Amino acid sequence: MNLFTSVSLLAAFSAIILSLFTILRGRNKKVSLLFSLFVSATAIWDIGAFKFSSAITQDSAFFWLQIAYLGAILPPVFYYHLVFALLNKKSNKFFLAFNYVITIFFIVLLFLRKDLFLGGVRFVFNRFYWHDWFINRSLIYLLFFFYSWWFMMGYPFLLVVKNYVNSIGSRRNQLKYFIVGSVFGWAGAILLFLPDFHIDIYPFSIVFILLYPFPLVYGIVKYRLMDIRVAITRTGIFVAIYSIVLGLPFILATTFKNLLVDLLGPTWWMAPFGLLAALATIGPFIYIYVSRRAEEKLFKEQKRYQDTLKHASIGMTRIRELKRLLSLIAHIVTKVVKISYVAIYLYNEDTNEYILQVNRDHQRTFLQKLKADNPLISWIMLKREPVVYEEIKRQMEDSNDFTHKLLEGNMKILAASVLIPIFLEDRFMGFVVLGDKVSGQIYTPEDLNVFQVLASQAALAIENAQFYEEAKEMQGQIAQAEKMATIGTMADGLSHQINNRFYALSLIAGDTIDTIKMADTSKCTPEVKEMIEQINHALERIQSNVMQGGEVVKGILKYTRKGDEKFEALSLDQIIDGTIEMVQFKVKLAEFDLVRNYTKDTPRVRGNLTQLEEVFFNFIDNAYDSIVERSLALKEAGYRGKIVFSAQKQDGTLKIIIEDNGLGVKDENIKKIFTPFFTTKISARKGTGLGLYVIKKIIEDTHKGKISFESQYAKGTRFVVELPIAN
Repeated sequence: MNLFTSVSLLAAFSAIILSLFTILRGRNKKVSLLFSLFVSATAIWDIGAFKFSSAITQDSAFFWLQIAYLGAILPPVFYYHLVFALLNKKSNKFFLAFNYVITIFFIVLLFLRKDLFLGGVRFVFNRFYWHDWFINRSLIYLLFFFYSWWFMMGYPFLLVVKNYVNSIGSRRNQLKYFIVGSVFGWAGAILLFLPDFHIDIYPFSIVFILLYPFPLVYGIVKYRLMDIRVAITRTGIFVAIYSIVLGLPFILATTFKNLLVDLLGPTWWMAPFGLLAALATIGPFIYIYVSRRAEEKLFKEQKRYQDTLKHASIGMTRIRELKRLLSLIAHIVTKVVKISYVAIYLYNEDTNEYILQVNRDHQRTFLQKLKADNPLISWIMLKREPVVYEEIKRQMEDSNDFTHKLLEGNMKILAASVLIPIFLEDRFMGFVVLGDKVSGQIYTPEDLNVFQVLASQAALAIENAQFYEEAKEMQGQIAQAEKMATIGTMADGLSHQINNRFYALSLIAGDTIDTIKMADTSKCTPEVKEMIEQINHALERIQSNVMQGGEVVKGILKYTRKGDEKFEALSLDQIIDGTIEMVQFKVKLAEFDLVRNYTKDTPRVRGNLTQLEEVFFNFIDNAYDSIVERSLALKEAGYRGKIVFSAQKQDGTLKIIIEDNGLGVKDENIKKIFTPFFTTKISARKGTGLGLYVIKKIIEDTHKGKISFESQYAKGTRFVVELPIAN
């Protein structure tokens, strides 16, 4: 068996296996089917070549030559059809049909009028029979050779090259594989035709026929492709090493057979067999070593930035400022990997959206936010791996699935080549948008793995930074709360000092009024009398304001004092009246209606008066702020605020309902309303966020009651408090 015959048989087997593999693994059924037909046709050619090159008689060689040419006639039309399917282009149906008709015409002549198509066979290279065109000099054969193998193969190949030039990312890399495989296959086939015309070059190009399906299959089946340089390098190294592994024993057996027989006798074959076994054993290790060294040379720059990213990810957790951390991540990725732009989005729990935090391309208009229910977000949370735009686009083209169309559309809006998710365990924190590489190279699987490592470290660093910022904000709120508590502690002393001043002013004003009343003003001029009356009126106003100031101090003192811990039977009127005494100095009662929608025989509750007055103080204060906010925000004609107190007995408890028609609370804030330090007030100066948290503690922990909350934005808010009824 000669080299051509051996490789032909190997090529036939590999073509059949790859044809089946493509059918099973290919995602685009039409492309996979056409490719399988194309490769199967070349397998027929390989089988025919194996048989006619090992035939003993001319008749046998000619029969298998016909089988081989059946395999040579079919591939061009399948390739033509395959390219249009791969590029998702619509070919001219008439022209495609014409190509199939002329292919069938050539096949009919091949078997029914072989004298019009083939010549004969001749013995070549002192090894085997081969087709000889000069015997019949068929013009139809020349038509087949140039039309099928130059036009039907050449025109679609140029379309592939044109699409390659205009493509980016993994699609461009896929077309690279297809181009390389096509060049291998076409060059290998064309060179096999040369001996037909007495250009007697040994058909070593059968090796290309063996290799060409591999890059084509890889390009069609794989979505996340390796760099084409790696594929070519690995293939070249594999061919070189295994040519040595198989070639040296073959040379030893054919060239030095006589010498080996003289030395070893009948067991001469042990020498080439032993050499084959030794080379086959060390071959894989040599292949792995040489491949690794070659790839290190090819991707020296890529390995460098991957190592840089890994080192950078380690130090990120030491950065406490979130904005600075995100800016640093974007800067490192952009500069080190040389990416055209980078953007980072993080989840905002308040709005239930992924908000743009930083971006590294200020000339580009970025989408500012993405809803949490966006299909792209759902896809990332399901897959938990990088999303590559070219893969999504190809899946959309291959399957016409509406989901993939939505994903492709959203990634297009984000201008994303790749999305890297940021997960902290099961919590999806956000994602990084990566643009194209400046070099135009694809994102390799190794790149994506490094970015995932970076994202994992970034998730920890982001959580640390967020926690640090929240802690700082909480510390400030605690400090503010402590200031308020200190003022409350000082209230007794302050009220004593203020009341002393008020008492002194009251005495001075009263004495002066008495003096004026006892004075004889009958002899005074009208002007003086009028002036004395004005002074008397002013002093009376001072006395009145002094009394009101005393009431204010009394109310403040009552609110800030801890009060005793005793529980007693309290009426709802008693609680609300005491609350109004305090709250009237903070809110303007004239700006809203306060309605008591309960009967006089409403059961009393068991509670601490001071604490319940504090609870209702917060209810009225918050409702008033909400009413003012609605008035300013919505500017509704005829709008007037209202706070309604209702009550009803229920299973040993009194259900007290406090409703207002203020601005209400947004849906995303409802679940956080009782969280400490959370406030919905317009200005942070208006509240510490402790009021409702304290209310919940007083009602549930101290009074063993219940509290619930409902609100609708732009409609109003409703609190329901349940307190035990007094026996």
